[in-house]
Amino acid sequence: MTGAVPPQPPLESKRPVSKPQHIMVFPYAALGHLLPLLDLTHQLCLHGDFTVSIIVTPKNLPYLSPLLSAHPSVVTAITFPFPHHPSLPSGVENVKDLGCSGNPLIMAALRQLREPLINWLTSHPDPPVALISDFFLGWTKDLGLPRFAFFSSGAFLASTLHIFSEKPLIFQTTEPICFTDLPRSPVFKTEHLPSFVPETPLSQECIKDTTMNFSSDGCIFNSCECLEKEYMEYAKEKAGHNRVFGVGPLSLTGLGQGNSESNVDSKALLSWLDGCPDESVLYICCGSQKVLTKEQCDALALGLEKSMTRFVWVAKTDPVPDGFEDRVAGRGMVVRGWAPQVVVLNHVAVGGFLSHCGWNSVLEAMASGKMILAWPMEADQFVDARLLVEHMGVAVRVCEGGKTVPDPNEFGRVIAETMGEVGREVRDRAKEMGREARAATEAGGSSSVDLQRLVKELSSL
Repeated sequence: MTGAVPPQPPLESKRPVSKPQHIMVFPYAALGHLLPLLDLTHQLCLHGDFTVSIIVTPKNLPYLSPLLSAHPSVVTAITFPFPHHPSLPSGVENVKDLGCSGNPLIMAALRQLREPLINWLTSHPDPPVALISDFFLGWTKDLGLPRFAFFSSGAFLASTLHIFSEKPLIFQTTEPICFTDLPRSPVFKTEHLPSFVPETPLSQECIKDTTMNFSSDGCIFNSCECLEKEYMEYAKEKAGHNRVFGVGPLSLTGLGQGNSESNVDSKALLSWLDGCPDESVLYICCGSQKVLTKEQCDALALGLEKSMTRFVWVAKTDPVPDGFEDRVAGRGMVVRGWAPQVVVLNHVAVGGFLSHCGWNSVLEAMASGKMILAWPMEADQFVDARLLVEHMGVAVRVCEGGKTVPDPNEFGRVIAETMGEVGREVRDRAKEMGREARAATEAGGSSSVDLQRLVKELSSL
């Protein structure tokens, strides 16, 4: 890796800033992408003089409600009909209804908004001076505006995707791949990397979108220096400028929408946690898209029984074994639906988080200073787990693979040891990382400074 990129001048100023700058924001239709970008938009409205137009489709419009309520005179939703795609079920507008395998189809559908967006831009009396769009929407770089790519995932993942977009043929192998260009030269199995395999025109379009990100006018990461400094430096090197901003964890400074998803009796849950010893409870949640199989649930339940560890298991619609809740009554809680994850993770009784390692869950765990027991399953999760376990030492790998059925005896043993004295060192490192993450978003912290840099950059256009 070469030396740091020297500071670059701001993008050329186009007009005097005598009125609020008009910014266009285009989130991707997946909750893990959309909500963090809305949190960033909230922060831009608080710290800069902007008006914001957010591009959205009808069924995703309700997610904008907290932001529209917080900034009614500044933020406007621009609603376009969701484009038809022959392979998408009727009425589907968000990846949450399909799982990760639906990403190429949603991406392909949203590409059809290019002409309607250009028509809207050319007819607008006060067109936007810049665009912030999700990293899955690389084609928006060609809309004729300075484009800032928003990464709802980390800089480590973005760096691997960048190498993939440059050298897609390296993925046509069954051998482990060594990313020698990256800091620490990580090695991955091909099945542990996001599956944009260049076999179909659809996949080729997804790959093309990723090539647009580091060549955009700026890159914004929902991450922070204490977690990913070396990979954000790599992004600056590949982009060729310093317009790379780490503004996370946005869950610490956002609209709190992660908690609005809760549909359980939070008072009863928190009351139960209040009665548990400090750091004694394992919180279990595998994200919004993954549903565990019966075999996986059976193994997880038996492992929890054998571990004798207190737990809260957010099972959503997972098939929890009959009789399990009776057998663990008093020691564990099974939550049907959604729990207020941020609130639970910040509870003093919670000592660890058994997680699929989706990036938003990673950041919420890190911000709360909680150790992760990692079970990566798909998409970016193996890359995220590598960062946490091997690079940062704030997590322990307990299982891997979306179809893997863990051995209950081994699973229970690892949970018991990690939640006990054996895991104390990892828990201590996670607490320290939490302190650093919170400091990053406070005045003078790295994420706060980068947010101010971003505001200044957008204000100068």
